[in-house]
Amino acid sequence: MQHRIVVLGAGYTGAIAAGRLAKRLRREDVAITLVNAEPDFVERVRMHQLAVGQELRPRSLAEMFADTGVEVRLAEVTGVDVDRRTVAVTDPDHPGEDRELEYDTLVYALGSAWDHQGVPGTVEHAHEIAGRPGALRLRERLAGLDAGESVVVVGGGLTGLEAATEIAEARPDLDVSLAARGGLGDWLSPKGRRHLRKVFGTLGITAYENAAVTEVAADHVATADGAAIPAAVTLWTAGFAVHPIARATTLNVTDTGRIVVDGTMRSVSHPEVYAIGDAAMAAGPGGKPLRMSCASGTPTAWQAADSIAARLTGGKLPNAPLRYFNQCISLGRREGLIQYVTADDRAVRAALTGRFAAVYKELVCKAAAWGVANPTLGVPARRRAVTRAEVRPAAV
Repeated sequence: MQHRIVVLGAGYTGAIAAGRLAKRLRREDVAITLVNAEPDFVERVRMHQLAVGQELRPRSLAEMFADTGVEVRLAEVTGVDVDRRTVAVTDPDHPGEDRELEYDTLVYALGSAWDHQGVPGTVEHAHEIAGRPGALRLRERLAGLDAGESVVVVGGGLTGLEAATEIAEARPDLDVSLAARGGLGDWLSPKGRRHLRKVFGTLGITAYENAAVTEVAADHVATADGAAIPAAVTLWTAGFAVHPIARATTLNVTDTGRIVVDGTMRSVSHPEVYAIGDAAMAAGPGGKPLRMSCASGTPTAWQAADSIAARLTGGKLPNAPLRYFNQCISLGRREGLIQYVTADDRAVRAALTGRFAAVYKELVCKAAAWGVANPTLGVPARRRAVTRAEVRPAAV
């Protein structure tokens, strides 16, 4: 009987994990199912580009996983019962009707969506680019703006910086501003902050610093100090929230709904469940939690896949380096910023800027997408026989 592995979510982490497992285990020993709500792999790190009208090359999951041994199941996950080891899904052919998938090992990679943080008016009036649907809605709205109208990006993190600069570069006729809770790029090195301010100045972006947004209206955002910033369009990038399904299970999760895992990405409460990417509360150097990012997600996917394979085949558990090297920030198509960091993600003095940094970031994005289609990074497949699989009887 085959060991059933179900992977939920085909973003960077889920797709990598599924493909890597297929290259680590013999096809006759395992049945790997990858569940995703969309038929294409979405380059989430490029959603700001999609929002301003750039076309992204479609990447069909069916084509990506053809002849790999991974079954791609187009469906939306509606629930997980970790005690019965089942996943409830609704697929396009049977809308409104849940079906169950049984598993022996589950890889939870449902990721995250935007976090409106309960700020009044955000849900009703703000746009988000945490996924393709949101980016396309923003794209349509931006295309309808007249010259001189205002766009406010809320959030001074990586997503906010990339979105604000991309919009300002693509639409220099718009009045683009960014509202940050703290100082502009205050986590960067002095060189990084100087370059960021230079690019903002060149693109004509107004930075509202130490401006916590307390309300979003149809035509403005309000800040904690009583200011009202005009906004024909508000883009909310102030953080991400994980998918709520894990919180509804008996898994050990944090207050924010992230699944608590050990160093192999295995749930501390349910050993047949692994969590990766944004969904996992994993510790990096010094015990510091990994931040939600592609830079964190990819090594957790490697670690989980190799750990599952090792446990099933009696091999040695891996020890992937869960650490950081740099933060790569695109500032439009012609400018970039590569901030080098410590292993636990603190900025050091060194940084790359300008056109070279923009090329560097583009190569990183392309490499990330290539890594999804090549989950062992070009190393030939070494499929081993499953020797320790514990197959559970069908759920009742």
